[in-house]
Amino acid sequence: GSYNPTQGVRILEYENPNLNGNSKGAVCRFELWDCSGDQKFETCWPALLKDSHGVIIIFNPELPSHLKEIEMWYSCFVQQQPLLDSQCLLVAHHKPGSAGDTENLSLAYPLNKLKLIHSNLEEDPEDVRMEFMKYFRSIITLINESREREEMSIIS
Repeated sequence: GSYNPTQGVRILEYENPNLNGNSKGAVCRFELWDCSGDQKFETCWPALLKDSHGVIIIFNPELPSHLKEIEMWYSCFVQQQPLLDSQCLLVAHHKPGSAGDTENLSLAYPLNKLKLIHSNLEEDPEDVRMEFMKYFRSIITLINESREREEMSIIS
């Protein structure tokens, strides 16, 4: 079907007790904010960016306009924020029934240095879930390392 932007900002709250390897019994809480991919909701972006630890950019690789738009999203949500490239995940989402080429997608610099996964939820939902879990674990590791450095700087 056709793409319909999310109306405003949608938030999914998620808990997973198995992602935080450092603390037994600790539960990781995530908030996933959907900014809709439509610039008419740009006034909501500062709320999304405040205290964010990562960015997931989902796009349709079959639409040339999306390949240009992800450059703008990357610039706004990663480069202009204090986020590292490792805190950004690109997801090339292939619609069911599409003949998406997962091998020959070439992205321009600096997008080509980001982690890129291909998703097709009809064919490989478990692979997509595993990639998301790896991404979330990497974010947790960054947060824990940052906290440890902060604590050590206070102590010393």
